[in-house]
Amino acid sequence: MKIALFSDVHANLPAFKAMLEDLDKQAPDAVYCLGDLIGYNVWPNEVIAEIRRRGIATLAGNHDLKVENLITTPQSLTESGKKYAYHLVEQHHREYLLTLPAHIRLEFKSDSEKLNIVMAHGSTRSVDEYTLFDTEEKHVLEMMEEASADLLFVGHSHKPYHRIMESNAGVSKHVINLGSVGKPKDGDTRGCYVMLTINKSSSLLNLESIKVEFRRVAYDLDKATKGILESPLPDEFAQVLIEAR
Repeated sequence: MKIALFSDVHANLPAFKAMLEDLDKQAPDAVYCLGDLIGYNVWPNEVIAEIRRRGIATLAGNHDLKVENLITTPQSLTESGKKYAYHLVEQHHREYLLTLPAHIRLEFKSDSEKLNIVMAHGSTRSVDEYTLFDTEEKHVLEMMEEASADLLFVGHSHKPYHRIMESNAGVSKHVINLGSVGKPKDGDTRGCYVMLTINKSSSLLNLESIKVEFRRVAYDLDKATKGILESPLPDEFAQVLIEAR
């Protein structure tokens, strides 16, 4: 089974379209989004509409939740500043964002064991908590134990990695950060998403039986930065895309 997972689009429509084009060519059996559809760019409605049109199961990211209790006036749509990105979101899409879950859990039964997959935006404990490659191993394992997670998929930091740890029971535990489709921070300007491949023989005792592929996708960076520069958003948001840090 092939599962596509992505996160942190941040209203970057050119990057999102390029990612979807590549994703469709991979013909995954399922697709999941780990949140942060909005913020930092000017196409939140187009991104949300496509997510909804495709019926992609999606989590709430910390930026998605910023539309809660947001009051938009004609003036707020002309004033410069970071909040402009959230005021762009249409009311019916705001309502959608505020109904998204915090976690998605999947259970797969292989020939010899169960594989529990848990998805969260930041961590299983908080949408705002970073689960980084160098986060203390004990902390991550405790968190995964609480969530009954064998494979934990997260976003939020915009820095992709696949970390394998050994639990007290002597089995491998996998933490995968999906990176970011629309706002990479790992020095690579291309969007990033993950293809997970598992089969009936996949096991926590066999690392080769669980395949995690990071796919990088180039997109029209000029169009993405132009959207920012021609809007009331801070110009620094465009520079971040160029530098990818």
